[in-house]
Amino acid sequence: MSHDETNRTDRRTFLRAGAVATASAVSLAPGANAQGSAGKSDGPAAALPRRKLGKTGIEVTLLEQGAARRDTDRVLRFAFARGIRLFDTAKVYGTEPSFKKWFAQDPSIRKQIVLVTKDMPRQPSDLLKMVDQRLATLETDYIDLFFIHGLGDDNYGGIEKSVQFIKSPEFRKVADTIRNSGKAKGIGFSAHHPQRAQLLQAAAEDGVIDVIMLQYRPWLDKDSPLNRAIDMAWNKGIGLISMKQIASRVFGDKPKGDILKEVAERVKVLKERKLTPYQGLLTAIWTDERISACCVSMGNTDQIRENSDAARRFEPLKTADILDLRDEVRRRGPTLCADCDGRCSLAAGTRAELGNLTRFLTYYTSHGDRAEARRLYAEMSAEARDWAGADLEAARSACPDRLDFAKLLPQVDEYLA
Repeated sequence: MSHDETNRTDRRTFLRAGAVATASAVSLAPGANAQGSAGKSDGPAAALPRRKLGKTGIEVTLLEQGAARRDTDRVLRFAFARGIRLFDTAKVYGTEPSFKKWFAQDPSIRKQIVLVTKDMPRQPSDLLKMVDQRLATLETDYIDLFFIHGLGDDNYGGIEKSVQFIKSPEFRKVADTIRNSGKAKGIGFSAHHPQRAQLLQAAAEDGVIDVIMLQYRPWLDKDSPLNRAIDMAWNKGIGLISMKQIASRVFGDKPKGDILKEVAERVKVLKERKLTPYQGLLTAIWTDERISACCVSMGNTDQIRENSDAARRFEPLKTADILDLRDEVRRRGPTLCADCDGRCSLAAGTRAELGNLTRFLTYYTSHGDRAEARRLYAEMSAEARDWAGADLEAARSACPDRLDFAKLLPQVDEYLA
C-alpha cells in the first residue's frame, strides 16, 4: 500500500486534517483478559493482510510478533497459526535460540516468515562479524532484515555520532557487502531517541538504509520534525515499522474499575466497530499508509488473538475518531510518550532526560522488563538522571502526551535507582 494506488486512503487530505494517524514492540499488547470480538478459533489461519515494505521488495503482515521473553516457543507458533508472518528478535533479547529450534523442527517455516534481528555495532565494520554471529545463533542461511539496535542511544556516542555512523562511506560499503552476500536482504535500524527525526532524515538523504523501526504515535502533529522526517523517509522508499506505541499502567487496571469497557464506551468508533481500545490504537496506526507494520511484544495467546483479529478486520479510521482515541489515552495517564523529542526537558529547564526516564519506567512497570529497565537507567549519566529542580509542570505542558512527570519521576527513583 505504501506506493500503491490501490485501496489507498487520501493521505494528503488526512495529513492536513490536523492529526496524522501513523504508526514492539511491546506496548500495545493488551492484558490477558482481552475484550472485544477477537476470533475464538485457534486453528491455522491464512496470513494477515500485507503491505509492501518500502523498496525492499518484501511484503510484511500488518502485525509483527515482537520479542516475547516468556513461553517463547509457544508464542511463536501461536502467532504463526494466527496469520502473523513478520517476527522480531535481537541478540540482547535472548530469543534467537527459540527460532533456531522452530526452524529445526519445521524447516518450511523459515521461508514463510520475514525475520528481523538486531545487534549493537560500535563501528560499521562490526556488522560483518555480527551478521555471521546472528546467522550462526539462528542456524539460518539468511536474515530478511538486519538492524542496528537502538541507534542514537548513548552506547553509540549520542545522536550526532549515530548520524555520522549511517552517513559514513564505511557503512555504505559494509551494507552493500552484506546485501550482496545474501546474508541479509535489507539493512536498517531501530530508534527511540528523542531526536530520532535526525536519524530518519540522514537515512533519507544518504540512501543506504532500507528499513527503520521507530518509536511512534498515531497522532503526530503534522508539522513536527518527526512527522516531516517520516515523510522524507517514506518518499525515499524506506520501509517503516512502528514500535512502542502506547503504554500506561492505568489503561485497564482492574482495581480502578473496568476501564477498558469505559474507554470503549467513550470512543464512539470503538463501540461501533466492536474494537477494544488496543485494537483501536492498532487500527489508528495502520490507517497511515506510510507505516507497513506494527511491532507488538505479545506474550500470551489472548494478546495475539486480539491483535491479529484487529489486523484481519482493519479498515481505516477517520481523523475525528483518532483524535477521540488520543484524548482518551491522554486522560488515562500514559507513562510513555512515543512522540518525545526532548521538548519536555527544554521546557523544564533541565538536562535530565525526562523522556528516557519515563520510558525506562514503562519497561519496568508495564512491560515486565525490570532488569533491562534498571540496566538502561544505570547506564545513564548522573546529569541525565538528575531531575531535581526541574519545572515538571512546564514539562507536562510541553509533552505531546501530557505525561504527569511529577507523579512518574519519583517512581523512577523508587524502582530504578
